[in-house]
Amino acid sequence: MLTEPRPARWILNDAAGPVGAQDRRPLLDRIMAQRGHQGAEAIERFLHPKLTDLHSPADLPGCRAAAQRLAQAVRDAQPVVIYGDYDVDGVTASAILWHTLRKLGHLGVTCYVPHRLDEGYGLNAEALETFAQNNPKPLVVTVDCGITAVAAAARAKELGLDLIITDHHQFDVDDLPEAAALVHPELDLDGTPPDDPSPLCGAGVAFKLAWQTARTFYDTDRLPRDVQELLLDLTAFAALGTVADVVPLTGENRVIVVHGLSRIKQTRFIGLNAMIDAAELRAQKVDAYHVGFVLGPRLNACGRMGHARQAVTLLTDASPVQAKELADFLTAENDLRRQTERAILAEAIEMVDGEGHATDDRRALVLAKEDWHPGVIGIVASRLVERYHRPVVMLGLDAAAGVAKGSARSVSGLDLHAAISACDEHLQKFGGHAMAAGMTLDAGQVDAFRDALVQEVNGHLAADDLAQRIRLDADVTVAQCSAALFGALERMGPFGCANPAPRLRICGAITARPAQRMGGGGKHLSVSLRGADGGAIRAVGFGLGDRADDLPAGVAVDVAFKPSLNTWRGVTSPELHLLDIRPSEPGAGDR
Repeated sequence: MLTEPRPARWILNDAAGPVGAQDRRPLLDRIMAQRGHQGAEAIERFLHPKLTDLHSPADLPGCRAAAQRLAQAVRDAQPVVIYGDYDVDGVTASAILWHTLRKLGHLGVTCYVPHRLDEGYGLNAEALETFAQNNPKPLVVTVDCGITAVAAAARAKELGLDLIITDHHQFDVDDLPEAAALVHPELDLDGTPPDDPSPLCGAGVAFKLAWQTARTFYDTDRLPRDVQELLLDLTAFAALGTVADVVPLTGENRVIVVHGLSRIKQTRFIGLNAMIDAAELRAQKVDAYHVGFVLGPRLNACGRMGHARQAVTLLTDASPVQAKELADFLTAENDLRRQTERAILAEAIEMVDGEGHATDDRRALVLAKEDWHPGVIGIVASRLVERYHRPVVMLGLDAAAGVAKGSARSVSGLDLHAAISACDEHLQKFGGHAMAAGMTLDAGQVDAFRDALVQEVNGHLAADDLAQRIRLDADVTVAQCSAALFGALERMGPFGCANPAPRLRICGAITARPAQRMGGGGKHLSVSLRGADGGAIRAVGFGLGDRADDLPAGVAVDVAFKPSLNTWRGVTSPELHLLDIRPSEPGAGDR
């Protein structure tokens, strides 16, 4: 039973209108205003963020106490174990703290990353018991994990281990772990809840802790020049973690990413240079896209397919020869990850369409199968959300152990963590946030969990919600689509969560010639458009090749697109990256 996708809904911003109709401001200023940046000063601050816009690290909840304890460990030469996570955010957070402590002269710092499959996410008692056997016992500092590890923290106390927890994930304010310090952007430690609407990721928290630790160690806000330069270079790692962890690219996160991206190709770090060369990015301007889809997946790959310690080694103490070997290894692991992902995705689509899982009365997908690689199913869940526009849970079955472990991804408008919480009677454990989660359950509970989750989601999502929503910033004409306009809009980047690339609409464009398929297997679309105002422009639609047969010459169409600049042989020209294309209708509006 093949599932026919619903037509995408185009939603034009309420404040938007044709350029030059009522609002004579440049399109960049209009879109910025729609996103809350009113006035020249606010626009300038957004377009050109300064490092001085970062809040003092001392203002990060718990950071002062953690920095004091870390600085003391450096002075006392007490061993420090940085306990990280196996994703990009955790790996870069570990590297940030490692380089800082080494710069402060501490040679007794090591990194530990749990094995995704054998140990799972977060702080675990078995690892702590191993650390406690050392003499002297180390100070353990978590990065990107630990805020819910109440039992593990209690075990650390029993073992005589001092523990600092730094994290950014959701927590229960009434059930926090006991530690020497808790560092978290959303903690309320003094009766003054943080008001920054863009909370830091794990790498951002680690960067702030590194900064404050250096200030505490030297007992001054004016750090030595070489330490200042290191912290500036470490913004590259913080930017990697921030983009890869899909946190809002506004506020402090925007500052970190803008300045971190500018330093990635000029980095002092051997491993990062090796990654750039292995990914063949040396000749390109590295932006958020390259972090999210080229560099990030390489760092993630070994954590998904094997053990993330290779990624940590690459970004910390790898020699030039070892760095090249590790960068090549991560590239190979990423290729394997993509092959595995494609195979699982094909099986999942066949399961959904063949068994009728994606009907209007089943507004959540819960899929389970043996031999689905647990390190990849989260990515596949995201692909299925894009395809079916409903929350997806992917479970890998372990028949021998009688358990199912999986990952879930959500859609806008549904709090996935809350929905799964309502079904927790069927689960052994789970965790996550509004848009993503992970869980473990008995294999025999899969069907019951599926029914419960579908019932819960059905109560929150209507059938009409099961369609792609394309939110559009403004209407433009073909003639207005110039390289100058698109270049101005690019200044709003880097784009990502909470700062999406501008999306525009043209109504009533005419196909200048029959549309063509392009790319391998004709999967993509190429179409030339002309406007009633005399302009002409090329549009490409990735994955829209099947629309070509419906687009002969002379057809009036409406297009939703992202503006793009294409440079070929030194000539830069504007190009439309199509999100959707449909026959033109008078007064199209939202539909």
